[in-house]
Amino acid sequence: MKKTKKIIASFLVIVILLLFTGCKGEDKVTLNVFNWGDYIDETVISEFEKEFGINVNYETFATNEDMYVKIKQGATNYDVAFPSDYMIEKMIKEDMLKEIDLGNIDNFKYIDGQFKNLAFDPENKYSIPYMWGTVGILYNTKVVKEPVKSWDILWDEKYKNQILMLDSQRDSIAVALKKLGYSMNTRDTKKLKEAKEELIKQKPLVLAYVVDEVKGMMIGEEAALAVVWSGDAITMMKENENLEYAIPKEGTNLWFDNMVIPKTSKHKKEAEIFINFLTRPEISLKNTNYIGYSTTNSETVKMLSKEIQNNKVAYPDKEDIKDSEVFLDPGNFIKEYDKIWTEVKAY
Repeated sequence: MKKTKKIIASFLVIVILLLFTGCKGEDKVTLNVFNWGDYIDETVISEFEKEFGINVNYETFATNEDMYVKIKQGATNYDVAFPSDYMIEKMIKEDMLKEIDLGNIDNFKYIDGQFKNLAFDPENKYSIPYMWGTVGILYNTKVVKEPVKSWDILWDEKYKNQILMLDSQRDSIAVALKKLGYSMNTRDTKKLKEAKEELIKQKPLVLAYVVDEVKGMMIGEEAALAVVWSGDAITMMKENENLEYAIPKEGTNLWFDNMVIPKTSKHKKEAEIFINFLTRPEISLKNTNYIGYSTTNSETVKMLSKEIQNNKVAYPDKEDIKDSEVFLDPGNFIKEYDKIWTEVKAY
């Protein structure tokens, strides 16, 4: 009888422990993170989950506009997102972001001063810098023998069906605007119409409008020229020695991707822990090495190989980007950009 009671008592202890463990698991916070495709070393996510006991539900988007629409619709309560400069400005104006408590972001001290307090978020109230770079032309030197110095080459008929353009309205319209000598932030409908005509004129030469697919296509030498983000260029150049990258003389887009906490977040404290973790120099190094993009973290830069530190694609000279611009939020004028892009794609 005593033995039976001991067995029953042991069984009850096990049941209680299992119930307790189950409850703890259910109480675990899950962060909903929304990032660009292929824009983090996923081992970093596992490392974060293990260190802090916080689950991460990780989703990706292809463009700022896709990200904006999904957060605006509120179907998912995203806790951390990674928009670019002009989209951050737009989201601030529309009261879509929570203020970040910099007191909880100890590693903010490692962010290089040149990336703080930029025009789209003057006091870094709503965003923490993540990566930065340029937009340029990646080309295959086996096919393109001439120097690539201007956006004009993307309109050269000898490269018909060998040109890849970004399936992103701001970026592709910006290419046409800079080719014409205009600002990529213009609100002049006449200039936008000229840009539209340029893109329509170019369209028969374009093999495809792409985003992440550009990597496989350029590495596999399916095209000769592509408009790409600098970080992707570095990744592709590592995989194919025939590829080179150029920033056109007319200037280009200088972009910044930052981490933000949408108003939809139900876990602001944990979101700040996640942001602070990604800003830790050694974690930033893992992401920088994996992604190939340029870090905003001054301590991480010191940890990079000399080859990368001296790489002018990743860290261009000021002279190379002197005519470059940061995208600004066009406000309601975005309707004009939407209209033009729709007409170009439908032509």
